[in-house]
Order: sequence, then C-alpha cells, then structure tokens
Amino acid sequence: MAKLEFRWILFALFLGVGLSTDRVAAVTVEVAKKCNVLVAKAFPPVQPGNPAAGSKGKSPDAQAYFKKCLDKGGNMDDGTPKQ
Repeated sequence: MAKLEFRWILFALFLGVGLSTDRVAAVTVEVAKKCNVLVAKAFPPVQPGNPAAGSKGKSPDAQAYFKKCLDKGGNMDDGTPKQ
C-alpha cells in the first residue's frame, strides 16, 4: 500500500513540475555580453581602468539594470537607467 501511495506522490510531483515550468528561452552569451557593455556605459567606473575604484551608482541598481536588459533580450530603450 505504501508503494502505491509513493508512486502517486512521485507521479503528481513530476506532473506538477512539468506543468509549472515556463518555456523561457535561455540567455545567450551574446545577449549577456551586450548587457554587460550597456551596464558599463550606464554605470561608468569612477576611475577608468581601475575596477577596484567602483562605479558611479549603486550595485543593486546596476544588477537590476542588467536583469532588465537580459529580460528584454539586450534591447534597452536608451541605454541609461531610469532613476
């Protein structure tokens, strides 16, 4: 009896996972590189050539901009963050 219940639970789990996954296209390397360049333009470094100096803007803002860029497939409106 326990094996039968386990099989149904396992079946329901696989069915639920299969139905809940969205068919989202994977981010390509080209899009990620393009978004990285756009983030560098939108949040320029304080000292060019010195990554340890940091960048203008806050890290969460740059991360949100990068994610938004990935979500849009690398096609940002004007290349600058909305603040």
